[in-house]
Amino acid sequence: WFLLAALVSPMMVGLRVDFSMLLEPLGFVKVLEWILAIFAFATCGGFQGETTLLVSCKGVVNKTITAAFAYPFRLNTVVFSAPDPEGCGGTWTDAYLMGNFSSSAQFFVTLAALVFLYCLTALVVYIGYNHVYQQNNKFPLTDLVISVLTAFLWLVSTFVWAKALADIKVSTGASIIPGIESCKAPGTTCHFLSVTSMGILNVSVAFGLLNMILWVGNVWLVYKDPNLPSQWNRISESP
Repeated sequence: WFLLAALVSPMMVGLRVDFSMLLEPLGFVKVLEWILAIFAFATCGGFQGETTLLVSCKGVVNKTITAAFAYPFRLNTVVFSAPDPEGCGGTWTDAYLMGNFSSSAQFFVTLAALVFLYCLTALVVYIGYNHVYQQNNKFPLTDLVISVLTAFLWLVSTFVWAKALADIKVSTGASIIPGIESCKAPGTTCHFLSVTSMGILNVSVAFGLLNMILWVGNVWLVYKDPNLPSQWNRISESP
């Protein structure tokens, strides 16, 4: 918030564009964090897949049925429709996948979007208003607090999302067959055929871990900022 407020304060009127800050560790890491936030957002939020079954029932032989799912992975709203218009002679009822993993997925994607926006704001300050950043001790202090919080949130969201992903794989895999009541009807057989590869979702977890590592490094870089110790001393000496 200090950074956003500073952008509109009278002190920020004097724009001094200087890209040399991007060659410094703090600026370079911020660029990497910005890019990896985009990748984390895209690999999770852009996923679409489907589970396919092979069904034989009254009047139907080896008919494929699919249940399409995507972000935010509310699987309990995804349905396998009847293999034929007559619903296998009336023995087929709509079968839904199990589980709602939207909270974990949205937590991960929302964090990536917020980090993207913060990195963009920080880069504007680094490039255009580095002189203000160096003169105002509130900037390094705010940057440190946000970096610590962001590193922690990446840790939590990544592990929560990794657990949800493991459950999504179970809920869309071959283990769903015993839970489909229509497949238990006399004369009806169901076989698991395929599910869309979730390798891209595995990559999203990897990007989450990389983001966490980068932000931990960001904490160290900001902590070593020469402007920060004076700010800490001033706070410790205040009554």
